[in-house]
Amino acid sequence: MALLGFFGINLLLVTYVISLEQIVIEDPFAYSPPLWPPQSLLAIIHWWEKTFDPLLWARPAWYRATIWLDALVFGPFYAVALYAFARGRDWIRIPSVIWGSIMFTNVFIILFDELRGAHASPHPVVVVMANAAWLLAPFVVGWRVLHKEHPFTEEVARSRGEPAGSAGGAPSREAERSERDGVAGGGPKGLGTL
Repeated sequence: MALLGFFGINLLLVTYVISLEQIVIEDPFAYSPPLWPPQSLLAIIHWWEKTFDPLLWARPAWYRATIWLDALVFGPFYAVALYAFARGRDWIRIPSVIWGSIMFTNVFIILFDELRGAHASPHPVVVVMANAAWLLAPFVVGWRVLHKEHPFTEEVARSRGEPAGSAGGAPSREAERSERDGVAGGGPKGLGTL
């Protein structure tokens, strides 16, 4: 459930409000208010950037490249991950590993500049704490999808007591899910399939 919250907050707030602000406003010293994000949110974002995070205010080209990745790659991933994690879809495994690898790398590089680089924060503890979720989430997601081959399904013995894969034939994953969850059509906790 925590991962669904993480993906949802990133999709609805971080990627398409906070990060998008850094795409649509190239120069925060001279800009016309965009249609999105709203001016009230821009004021909060700009306060944070000026007070705690000078890298976000400076917007060097390399940093803006990471923001474009957020908008073009991570945003769609969050939408798909919300569906896949909520519905228990094993196919999200490899995209999750790719996301986690890129996310950790980006955040590590960004934090390095924020702590030791040209745009070092005057409040390093605040900046690290604010970014901790994006350092830890790749490991949590990686553990969730890598600790077994099928993170959302499990092999179950057939109802006649035959082990899966016996001479009687192995049940399909869909049948295993249905048997495990007691629902026609499978899916975790009675959600069915899509």
